[in-house]
Amino acid sequence: MKTTTTRRIAQAGAALLALGLAAGLSGCRDSRAAAADAQETPEVNIIVGGLEKVIYLPAKLTEGLGYFEKEGVKVNLLGEQSGATAENSLLTGNAQAVVGFYDHTVDLAAKNQCITSVVQLANIPGEAEVVASSKAASIKTPKDFEGKNLGITSLGSSTDFLTQALAGQAGVKAYTPAKVGAGQTFIAAMDNGGIDAGMTTDPTIAQLVTTGKGKVMVDMRTEEGTKAALGGLYPAASVYMSCDFVQKNPKTVQKVANAFVGALRFINGHSAAEIAAKMPKEYANAGADLYEKSIADTKAMFTKDGVMDPDGAKNVLRILDSYSSNVKGKGGSIDLSKTYTTDFVSKVPSP
Repeated sequence: MKTTTTRRIAQAGAALLALGLAAGLSGCRDSRAAAADAQETPEVNIIVGGLEKVIYLPAKLTEGLGYFEKEGVKVNLLGEQSGATAENSLLTGNAQAVVGFYDHTVDLAAKNQCITSVVQLANIPGEAEVVASSKAASIKTPKDFEGKNLGITSLGSSTDFLTQALAGQAGVKAYTPAKVGAGQTFIAAMDNGGIDAGMTTDPTIAQLVTTGKGKVMVDMRTEEGTKAALGGLYPAASVYMSCDFVQKNPKTVQKVANAFVGALRFINGHSAAEIAAKMPKEYANAGADLYEKSIADTKAMFTKDGVMDPDGAKNVLRILDSYSSNVKGKGGSIDLSKTYTTDFVSKVPSP
């Protein structure tokens, strides 16, 4: 009896010791996981190359739907007038991500900077070349750009890249790129004759067309129009980050990707009116109906899942290598696999 009792006490002690060791090991794992989480960036500043532009609508929509908060990541959305200035904020460390055109990652690769798109919001530009109505009779195609003043948001912006491509494909030797921003500054430049035509987005396109001040000459708000203008898809609006940040903060990046893909699903499952209702009211300063029309004219550009079209990425490199002064002649040395990744969007949970 005494032997049996002793055996039971020993067994109980061993069990408690095993539980203690298990708890200790679990505690070690939990503390290591907590330490790993603490090393990641808990707050992300995202620069958007024009918060009010419909092509970048997913940024503010994601915030408005509460998806960043749902994912447990604090995101600060900060606006800039163009992708070029947004890009600079990323390179200087003032931001951890940019919502801007994918072509900036290729342009920066030519300058030996590793930037990668983690969510591809659109596989077409959502841009249009709009000609002033007073000049429409003499500027009918990009061949007529010769010697003209052409509006872009800023030098080094995606509107600059696209204008170079349209002009280069048409054999145009010289034109004057005019930095006119977007929205009201673009409209004012067209009103006062500062530009003959220009590359812009909705809602500016809708305002110019509705008021009769401008006419769409090259429309890249649809796949058909993009392929006709650029010989294929041209992946554009994206969420891009430095390769170093992505490697060091995979959990944070995954949360950001989850949130943005959630917004893309919302866009693809709701009407323009329902989307507009989730956006800041001041974005419809030219009228609610016009703003809804802008979204309706553009919403088909957005991807459903944030996945990059690989042939589109190749087309972006081809165009920049052919017509961009920054990239021309360097395309062969650029590794496209480093300019975008599908690792995070492929892990977004099903709805």
